[in-house]
Formats: sequence, structure tokens, C-alpha cells
Amino acid sequence: MSSDPQDAPHIPVLLGPLLAGSAPVRGVWLDGTMGAGGYTRGLVDAGAERVIGIDRDPLALRMAQDWAAPYGARIRVVQGTFSDLDTLAGEPLDGVALDLGVSSMQLDLPERGFSFTRDGPLDMRMSQEGPSAADLVNTADETALADILFHYGEERASRRIARAIVKARAVQPIKTTLQLAEIVSSQLPRPKPGQSHPATRSFQALRIAVNAEFHELVDGLEAAERALRPGGILAVVSFHSLEDRIVKRFFQQRSGRAGQGSRHAPVTEHEAPRFETLTRKAIAADEDECAANPRARSALLRIGRRTDAPAGPVDRSALGLPRLVLQGDR
Repeated sequence: MSSDPQDAPHIPVLLGPLLAGSAPVRGVWLDGTMGAGGYTRGLVDAGAERVIGIDRDPLALRMAQDWAAPYGARIRVVQGTFSDLDTLAGEPLDGVALDLGVSSMQLDLPERGFSFTRDGPLDMRMSQEGPSAADLVNTADETALADILFHYGEERASRRIARAIVKARAVQPIKTTLQLAEIVSSQLPRPKPGQSHPATRSFQALRIAVNAEFHELVDGLEAAERALRPGGILAVVSFHSLEDRIVKRFFQQRSGRAGQGSRHAPVTEHEAPRFETLTRKAIAADEDECAANPRARSALLRIGRRTDAPAGPVDRSALGLPRLVLQGDR
């Protein structure tokens, strides 16, 4: 019998700082990673006239039938990915909130296959469609696996772990989360007290690859730029350094604060800033929030305000994307 995701508390990370940094919250907002609805409800309660909640996970949409009902027309729930948020919204927006990464309700369900501490099928698909993590682990060649672990998880032992995966799957298919976690852990030193689980980086890398998360992130940032009215707010919460680097450089580039490169390089045409950066430095959770919600420890919030300059293409080569993404790997 599967656990009920509504039995566990789902605490939205950095909601207070997001609302404070976006104040006054008004007009039409879009929550691009709705999950259990923490941000969506928080935005409505803070003063948003309406909130459009987007999620690719069918489970999130089913859960929303219950919690969103009391809000009536103030909340509209849409299935899809935030890379298409401008099309899915269908109207200009006063704010966009993106809470990146895997949601707590997905982690809490062993059958979703995201957790290396709970045994379940090796799945990791946020949309519950397409190739799973098991498909990737059991079919990709050793070089491809090592590249994914290194570039998406910053795992220094990527080659050794990929070799162990290929060796193990030759004996029997790798079908469960604990199978994979044990293979990865066998290739790494035993963690010291306070250190993360040895499989953390490898599971992160595989999840990112399965869900094309870096492609989704950049597409979503561009879509938000297109959808936001002048003065509209874009607030993004990331959970690891690779995500935060992309968000940071996006705001730098779109606010005209990106590095100018070599003084010997040709002068490039100046473009009007598309955003005003409201958080020069990323906002982290304070001690009280981390104590109440351990998942907030790695979270970082960045906020920008849309200018009246027309939207345009982003220079993706300057965003610090992993090499696999720049090569178009999907």
C-alpha cells in the first residue's frame, strides 16, 4: 500500500522572503512548480488577485482538486511544464514563482523512485511519462553515464561509479532505488557524521537527466521574460549550485550586469536591460526556517523585476550550463 502524500507536511521553502521581496503581491501570478500548492496558496493569501498553478506531475493536479476548491476562481490549475508558462498562462503576468528541483511529496513517496533512503522502483519521472531512471541506468553506455554523473551531479568519482553500474547490470538489471544506492555507495568512502549520503550527487544527476531539468530551467526563464508585464516579478528558488549559477547569470545578463569579456574582443551592441535585479546576493533560509524545514538548508532565492524592454533571446553559452546541455543532450 502506498503512503498518502497528504499525510506529510509540505512546507514551502523561503516563502516568507519571496513574498517580502516581491511586495506588494498583486495582480495575476503564476506558480510554475505548484507541487502541493504552498506557493500558490501563499501568493493568494498575500494579495494576488489570481494564481495560475502549473505542474507536470499528475499527482499534484489530483491533490489540487481538494486544496484549491475553497479558493474558487482565484486559483487555476494547469498541467504542463514551466518551460511553456507564457503559452499556458495565456495572459500577461504580474509575477512568476519557480521553486526548482524535486518536491517534498515526490521524495516522500517511495514508489516515485526519487529517494536513495527508501526502496522503490527506480523511476524519477516528474511527469510519470517517458524513459525512467531505470531505463537510463540500464541502457546508457559507461561513458554517457559517467558524463551525466560528472556534469549534472559534480560527482568526482563518476567514472568509477559508471563502471560499477555497468558491471552490476550485466549480472541483473538495476530496478530499485536501494540497488542503485548500494552500487554507488560501494564506490565511495563511508560518510563522516554530518556528511550527505554517498548517493546524493548521483541521484541528483540522474533526476536532472531524466527530467531535462536544465533545458526546462532556461526555457522557463525565457518564457517568464516573455510573459511578465513591465514591473512584474520573477522569483526563483534553487537547491544546488548548478541551478543557482544559471539563475544568477541569467539575471546578470538580462539586467546588463554580465561581464564585458576581454578588452580585446569586438564591442557588442548594448541592449536595454530586461530585468532589474532585486537581490544582488542570493537569499538563504535563516536558522529558524532550517530548523523547521531541513530541506531549506540548501535553498537560495533570487528575485528580479521586469523592465519595459522587449523580450529577446538569451545567450545560453554565458549561463554556465553543463557541457551536456550546451551540446543539446536531452
